[in-house]
Amino acid sequence: MIQRIQSIFLLLAAGFFGGQFLTSFVSSTEPVNGIFADQIFNLYDNPALLIIAGLGALIALVTIFLFNNRKLQLKLSYLIMTLSIILPIVAVLLFTNQVEAMPEAVKVNDQAGLYLPLGTILFTVLAIRFINKDEKTVRSMDRLR
Repeated sequence: MIQRIQSIFLLLAAGFFGGQFLTSFVSSTEPVNGIFADQIFNLYDNPALLIIAGLGALIALVTIFLFNNRKLQLKLSYLIMTLSIILPIVAVLLFTNQVEAMPEAVKVNDQAGLYLPLGTILFTVLAIRFINKDEKTVRSMDRLR
């Protein structure tokens, strides 16, 4: 289970999803009504973002233990990648809706949380690659029998 390299990659993907709970996407210089009332925009500002990140981390952790069912593991890995693509898209849409109502004097700075989904995508792609490699190895061994 854990000796397989894709398990390590899936654990890292889950870690990047979990890191979303500790970091923010964007911070502002002044408080503004809406998502920047506390000067930061993070997962806790919208329930959809919380659900996507929590579901992604949970699925990534569960997928590690599905090493006997590589086809299901592969499908769930694609779902993890889809969620890691949807998360920043939803965050950017929420952010752009808020920016239109903000005064021009308020400056916003991007934070690490905006880039964490890229790490999730990278490690999920690597996990998918090695899951496919394992599947090919098993198929070739079945042909030899």
